[in-house]
Amino acid sequence: MSIRPQPLVVWGVTASPYMLKMQSLLDYWRHDQPGSWERWPEQASMLSALSTARALQRAKRRGEVARFPARNPELDEYPAVPFYTLDGSQFFYDSSGLALHLDQLGEGRAPGLIPREPALAFLCHLIDEAFDEFGLYMVHHMRWVGSARTTQMGHRTARQLRAPPGLRGLLARRLYHRQVRRCPYLFSVAPEGYVAGVAARRTPPARAGFPATHALLESAWHEYLAAMEQLLRERPFILGDQFTLADASAYGQLGMNLDDPEAADLLQATAPRTFDWLRAIAAGRHGTSEGALSGSPALQRLLDAICATFVPLMQQNTAAYERERRAGQTVFNEAAFDRGIALYDGDLMGHPFRAVVKTFQVQVWRDLQARWSALSPAQRASLEADYGLPAAALTRINEDTRTTPVAISGG
Repeated sequence: MSIRPQPLVVWGVTASPYMLKMQSLLDYWRHDQPGSWERWPEQASMLSALSTARALQRAKRRGEVARFPARNPELDEYPAVPFYTLDGSQFFYDSSGLALHLDQLGEGRAPGLIPREPALAFLCHLIDEAFDEFGLYMVHHMRWVGSARTTQMGHRTARQLRAPPGLRGLLARRLYHRQVRRCPYLFSVAPEGYVAGVAARRTPPARAGFPATHALLESAWHEYLAAMEQLLRERPFILGDQFTLADASAYGQLGMNLDDPEAADLLQATAPRTFDWLRAIAAGRHGTSEGALSGSPALQRLLDAICATFVPLMQQNTAAYERERRAGQTVFNEAAFDRGIALYDGDLMGHPFRAVVKTFQVQVWRDLQARWSALSPAQRASLEADYGLPAAALTRINEDTRTTPVAISGG
């Protein structure tokens, strides 16, 4: 009698775009093995959920939750949900790390989730990180502002966390209040007195001294959708005929809004092809895609949007980090935001903003610069000529900001 292998477990809730991204990666990677992965705690028995939660807490306290590959611990946001485990004992975090991990495991699948050709691999990582870091701001804004009246994500999350039925309403309200209060940290700052017909407890706040960013985020969301719509008219996936990490990241972020009624309606009306593409991935209808990967002029509008938003944001954040470090600052990310320190002023697409320095974005940018440097001069010149990628921005000049080398996929 054959023994069914233990399923790979991902731990988290579908309110997270990174959970959606992980699910799409696993649906693709193990499409021929139904039931080979599970989302906990929702799909676990109560006993398994409780024991795993305790094991996770113990691993976090001991610093034993790993990332694949490892990052500079001084910059990384450790550890961040969702988590995954391949064997039920060792826990990992980071959705892009899961793709790298799966590619290393192999399981006979080729060419994998990251293209083997180095220039395409770089584009894959660039698009992945752009959706992860800037796309997150757009889609959270469209959930907690664009769908403020109708989103049910608080109740859904309470259910997926296995809260007792009698407490789900209370937990849902607290989750909603927490996320709405966090909107300015996630780049969504309301105009002063912004209400727009939303109950006070559901009104995303303004923040004194911070320029409003709603127009910026809504404009960017529409531009990314227009770019995806144009691209998907030419090819089934971002880099060609096969699903890759770039698609998983785009799906994880944009697909988050499928569950936000007002945002979903607007998404369908604005970008119907992209809407259908997202729904197909949500249903697991991307798992059998295997074919050629290639560059294409169809990528241009998406890369232009990335170079207008993500690239300057990473540059400005990294420059601010280096200034703050020279001044002796040691507290960053959300802890600094809550204290009103390590803040900087910037501009995207002609819109001013104020944000807190985020160390994990410094690491993201340095990793991309390391990947750029690992390309041959001819490959860099081709990407610059074909797509207008900003070679000067992607080239790290300041040698004393060097970090430990990263593993370069696709080389």
